[in-house]
Amino acid sequence: MTENGDGARPGNRSPATVANDARAPKGPSLDRKMCKEFNNALKLQQAARNAAGDSPYQPRPPSLPNKWKGKKMPEENVRARKLRSSQESLSDPVGSSTDSLKELGSPTSESSVAPPGVFRKRGSSLSDCEGSPTAEPPSDCPELRLRSSRVRLSPVQSRSAPLPALRHNFMSAALKATNRIDKDCSDYCARRSDERLLLHRNLSESDAGSDSLSVTSMRSTSSVLSPIKPQEVRNRSFLEGGGLGSGALLGVEELQRYFPDRRLGVYVVTWNMQGEKGLPSNLDDLLLPTDSEFAQDFYIIGVQEGCPDRREWETRLQESLGPHYVMLYGASHGVLYLSAFIRRDLIWFCSEVEHATVTTRIISQIKTKGAVAVAFTFFGTSFLFITSHFTSGDAKVYERILDYNKIVEALALPKGLPDTNPYRSTSSDVTTRFDQVFWFGDFNFRLGHERASVDTIIKSTSGDHMDALMEHDQLSKEMKDGSIFKGFREAGIHFLPTYKFDIGSDVYDTSAKQRTPSYTDRILFRTRYADDIHVLKYASCSSIKTSDHRPVIGIYHVKLKAGRDTIPLGAGQFDRSLYLEGIKRRISRELKMREAMKNQSSVCAIS
Repeated sequence: MTENGDGARPGNRSPATVANDARAPKGPSLDRKMCKEFNNALKLQQAARNAAGDSPYQPRPPSLPNKWKGKKMPEENVRARKLRSSQESLSDPVGSSTDSLKELGSPTSESSVAPPGVFRKRGSSLSDCEGSPTAEPPSDCPELRLRSSRVRLSPVQSRSAPLPALRHNFMSAALKATNRIDKDCSDYCARRSDERLLLHRNLSESDAGSDSLSVTSMRSTSSVLSPIKPQEVRNRSFLEGGGLGSGALLGVEELQRYFPDRRLGVYVVTWNMQGEKGLPSNLDDLLLPTDSEFAQDFYIIGVQEGCPDRREWETRLQESLGPHYVMLYGASHGVLYLSAFIRRDLIWFCSEVEHATVTTRIISQIKTKGAVAVAFTFFGTSFLFITSHFTSGDAKVYERILDYNKIVEALALPKGLPDTNPYRSTSSDVTTRFDQVFWFGDFNFRLGHERASVDTIIKSTSGDHMDALMEHDQLSKEMKDGSIFKGFREAGIHFLPTYKFDIGSDVYDTSAKQRTPSYTDRILFRTRYADDIHVLKYASCSSIKTSDHRPVIGIYHVKLKAGRDTIPLGAGQFDRSLYLEGIKRRISRELKMREAMKNQSSVCAIS
């Protein structure tokens, strides 16, 4: 190939070249004098550019077609032109990107003459150049007639001048064109942003089973999963984490992603059901009170003197909590039931669940009094939940203290789970071997005062001030003396005594025994580190009246810490059959409600 672009001899003419010559017009030919003048003009122009220090490698901005000179080209044409030029540059097997910089004519000068048919204007397509009148070579010029119809550019010749900077090389135009995508796709970016905001809004509105911190965690992960590099996958082990837990399933990154403020919502319920077969028609008031803005991450429900059909009770719980929650574990000890529900998307961060039971009866076969406990680790925080039923009787304070001591010594937990802080653990107290402990149940501690006096105090109390009643509370007195529940705390009580009511009413015991109203149902908590548990709510559920006890609920925020994957993970296990049955009943209930509303509206329309 010559410097002027002559690369084809008469014997090597391609079919495309022959076809192109056949399509050439048959007008009058130019004489050789015109060819010589044309070549001389090119040489003069090249010499003038070299004298001015103009480098052939210097990129120049593409010129707009003559049709749009001085006007603004429509956005659609610009995009189509970019796409077409890109396709041609990719499909051109002959041309070179480096060769395309060597232009022989100034793109902005109209007086300068360019070799027709050889070089096309930058920014225009090959088909435009071939279809234009200036692309037709003179018929009498043998040098131009031998050129191929495809653009053939001469190779870049070595020069003594230094090469241009990287930003001025042959890739600069392509990079600039690529950067324009930001402007072209501005509407797409805005639409994606609106879609994410709408998704987050839908999550916060539709997911009734999530608290504030969990909604925050869902907003950060639900729309698009975080990308993972192959090297991270190679180094990352979900079953055997590193020493610091960095990059592990229970490590800092995952904890920060799901719980940015390191706070977990825990909902605790204790209720003495009095062994009634009939369950409340609706448990929403018990589990999903209307005065709570968000549902919580954990739901731990402890029952004393539970209904005969434990499976039916758990199914009703699943039906009320809905598809956002699954039962992580369920344990029992006679008529003591303990059910642990967790948000469905958090089960991967739980360890295997362990449970243990203790009976406080002299005859161990009688399992009406005692305790049942479940323990597991969530991320790097170990939890212990205990529900118990102590000895009854107004004056049997000492027996209840003995029940407590037997339980803390006999509960054999943890079994296979590692102790997160063995330096603070003691072998004689199970509650010292876990980070966060919740102990709840029917402790049977009474108000040490006469019934008439207690009734008078209840009538005289205004609002939620129960200090006059708590002065006679047996449990508060024993805890201050340090004889029971060492290290435990209780939120302030601002509700009426939960025992003993006439079933189905708000009237305290009117039977012959005339039992004194008391705070027998309590929720206590203990933490290894100060201020790790924050109380949000502590109240009774007065709308459930199927028992002589009122249920007591507590809502807490618990601080979490990162962990290691060396613990035995639960691998997402939960009670699947219970989940399916609960959801099936929930759907049936919704359909019945809709049908009833439809029939009611039809009756109103007819009337």
